[in-house]
Parts: sequence; structure tokens; C-alpha cells
Amino acid sequence: MKTKTKNAPQAPCLAVLGTGSDVGKSVIAAALCRLFADRGIRVAPYKAQNMSNNSGVTPEGLEMGRAQIVQAEAAGIVPHVDMNPILLKPTSDVGSQVVLLGEAIGNQTAMDYHQKKARLVQTANEALDRLRSKYDLVVMEGAGSCAEVNLLAHDIVNLPMAEYADAPVILVGDIHRGGIFAQLVGTLDCLPRHFRDRVAGFIINRFRGDLRLFADGVQWIEERTGLPVFGVLPWYDHIRIDPEDSVVIERPGTVAVKADGMPAVAVVRIPHISNFTDFDPLRGLAGLTLHFVETPQDLTAFSAVILPGSKNTRFDLEWLETSGWRSRIADFNARGGHITGICGGYQMMGTRVHDPDGLEGQPGATAGLGLLPVDTVLQAPKTTTLSRFSWNGIWGTGYEIHMGQTRLHGGKPLLMLHERNGNAVNDADGCAIENGRAIGTYMHGLFDTPALISQWLTTVGITGIDVPAAGGLEAKMQQYALLADHFGRHVDMERLSNLVKIKNQMTNKSQ
Repeated sequence: MKTKTKNAPQAPCLAVLGTGSDVGKSVIAAALCRLFADRGIRVAPYKAQNMSNNSGVTPEGLEMGRAQIVQAEAAGIVPHVDMNPILLKPTSDVGSQVVLLGEAIGNQTAMDYHQKKARLVQTANEALDRLRSKYDLVVMEGAGSCAEVNLLAHDIVNLPMAEYADAPVILVGDIHRGGIFAQLVGTLDCLPRHFRDRVAGFIINRFRGDLRLFADGVQWIEERTGLPVFGVLPWYDHIRIDPEDSVVIERPGTVAVKADGMPAVAVVRIPHISNFTDFDPLRGLAGLTLHFVETPQDLTAFSAVILPGSKNTRFDLEWLETSGWRSRIADFNARGGHITGICGGYQMMGTRVHDPDGLEGQPGATAGLGLLPVDTVLQAPKTTTLSRFSWNGIWGTGYEIHMGQTRLHGGKPLLMLHERNGNAVNDADGCAIENGRAIGTYMHGLFDTPALISQWLTTVGITGIDVPAAGGLEAKMQQYALLADHFGRHVDMERLSNLVKIKNQMTNKSQ
């Protein structure tokens, strides 16, 4: 890593790294942000490089990973692209769109990016330095395993970044996966001595059962490694935090809808699904079940089907055809089923998607599902906006992230847009056909407003669902409070604070 770019006083950093992907780093970092903020510390999140198609938009109209938006919300601050300076959005098995400081700079293969990565180190360092000059503490999140020995020399997000920041490292392991002792000890044994010495201790995540039964396990880990276990976090089902990426919905398989009269909604899990957290507010509704479905199946038992956002619309359209989903979706709609498309899903519902410049691959066009009288042309620059809109007079706030422009040949607009990135507009978005069985929109966050959830349920013919009064950020803040309470009861926050001398800073602030 390069040397510091500023001479100004720099806030301490605390790094949350993992033994692997999906061990809980993002959620633990969010909990730390909330708990330190509750203690009066000005804390900011940071992840140098995030690979995810779950992204959001800042007030400036710039794009960043949703995990760092969640962490900023938990800390009570406004998200900024310095918190996630490099975002990689996978478009294929070997390539990604690169978003640098909130702006897309093009697609690169994994090999191309790997060869050019060194040039981005300074950008990542400078972003971190800016955060450290503005806040009292920065909670850094790593990516995947921090002990990928073949990648370690070119790693810009895990231990080399912690070394640049002189940050103590909390190593997170997931006991639910099994092999927690091998996870922790094996990770340490793979690391060079100078990186291993930076690890200050462990947090063990997702424990099921009586914590007392693992007391001897904690003792073994501490004796074997000479490092403390800061806490063991029990499994929870009562807290909903936006996940970082689609690992949590991989391989959903065929879904059997219960014959209990409860309405069910299917979200088609396309290969390049993006922003699937759009549907979390529906998942939390009592009396409604929401399923991600990947294997083509009969949809008769579902009340509605949703086509989500996509990072490669034409590829996913072709997948719908070759996998057998296209005929299943058409049959469902022909029998009176309601279909909703969000962003890329909206584009797929039209007659054709054109890509004259090859933004998603080879230039060309792909036939759409023909459910809406619209066609789309993929073109730069990328649209990234925070937007205020209304649907049948009900107002909401959402965000747009898309490369395409869609033109209506029939139907009517679904939404009216009133504001984009703080500027007043008078535009329309989306499309709805006369019978209401097919609707589409570019608007992410459509379900963050309770009244709009009710509007959508009515549109797709689902009745009898009690929609909570709180939605959007208000509902999320309630979840962050629950997360902080859960974390604080099982993790030694005083020991973590002492790692970065936060206690002394708090004393100074109170004088």
C-alpha cells in the first residue's frame, strides 16, 4: 500500500475481516457503526472495493454499494462514495462494470482489472484519508476471505488496507457453516507474520443453541491462538438488515406454495439479479409469503410474479428463454396472473432490448417478453438518481440505476416523477397496460413506502394484508436499534473500544 496522502490528524480505524464470504462482516460492521454512534462517536463505514450488484444512490446522484449505505444509515450519517470508492458490478462470470467514486467507467474482465488494480490503490487510500479527517472513527469492512494467499499481494480491501490504516483487525467466523476452529486457526496460519500480528481477536457469528455449551470452544480458541474471542453472536430471526449481495438467495430451487390460503409472491431469481433488497419490505408482511424461484415451475399458485433488476438484461432475457421460464411466465399472465417488472425486469417485459454499442456484450438486440408495449435502447451515460415520485397520487422516494432509455408504444405511464437529485422535474416513468396485469418501472425502492405497498397489493389483487405504518428509513432505523441491542448483549464493546482508544476520545468530548 502507498504512504499516507495527508498530514492532517487521522482518526483511528477498526477493520472487520472474515474467514470467508457471507460470514456476517457487513452486518457486524453495521452494528459497530450504530453502537459507536450511540456512544457519541462520529463514525463512518468504509469498504475500499465492493463486488455486488446490490447498489444505491447518494444524494449527489452517485452510485455505491448498499452495504455501506446500510452502515452509514446505522451510523446516522449521509452515505458518501468515499465510503465505497470502488464498486464492481458483475456482468458475467469473468467481467464486471467498474464504478469509481460513484461513476461507471466501463466494463473490464477480471484479468484486466487485476492488472490495473494497482492504479486504483491511491484512489481508495485518498477516500479513506478523507473519511479519517472528517470523523472520529472509521469501521472498515473486508471482502471474502482475508487469507486468499494467491491474491494477497494485490489485495486492496483486506489486510493491506488495514495495514495502510494501522487498524486492528477483528476476524469474523461463521459457526453455522461448521468448522469454526479450522476457519479461525486456518486463516491465521495462512497469513504472513506481519498480517497475523494485526489480528486483535475474533467474533463468532450465527451460533444456534445454548451459549454455555460453547464455553470450552472459546477457551480452546483463545489458548490455541493467544487471542481473545470478543463475543459469540447467537442466531437471530427477528432482525431484518439488507444483505450485501445475492449469496443469501443462491440456489433457491423449486418452491411449493402452502395450501393455506395465504397469498404468495414469486421473484424470479435471474442470473444477474441486482438490488433484490427492493423486495424485503414485502418479505416482512404478515399474511404474505415471498419466494425467490430459480428453477422453472408452474406459477399458478402464486398471486403475483416479479421480474427484478438485472446487471445484464439481454443475457438474462435469453436465459428466461433457454431455461423454460419464458413460457411459464407467458402462461401465468395469459391465465390472469399479475406480473411486475423493476428496472431490468421492466426492460425485459417489453418487445425488444437494443444494445447498439455493446454495453452488455456483443452489439445487437434481443426479443423481450412482449408483456408491455415498450422497447428499450441501452445507452450511456448511466442514470443514477434519488427520485421523488407518485403513483395514483401516493408519494414516495426511490432511486434509479440503469443504462437504458425505454419508450412507450401504448399503455400508460405508471409513475409521475417530481424530483431527481434535488431538482424539480415533470416526467413519467414505467408502463401499465389497461387490464393492470402487467406493470413495470425503473424505480427501485417502490416498496419502501407503506402506502405504495398497499397500492401495489391492490393492483395485483392481493387483499387482507396489514401493512405496517413505518417504512423506508424509519423502519430501517428500528432494525438497526434491534441489531445494536443484540450485538451489544453478546460482544464486549469496551474491549473493542480500547483497541482504537475510543474511550479516551469520548472522555475528551465530554470535557
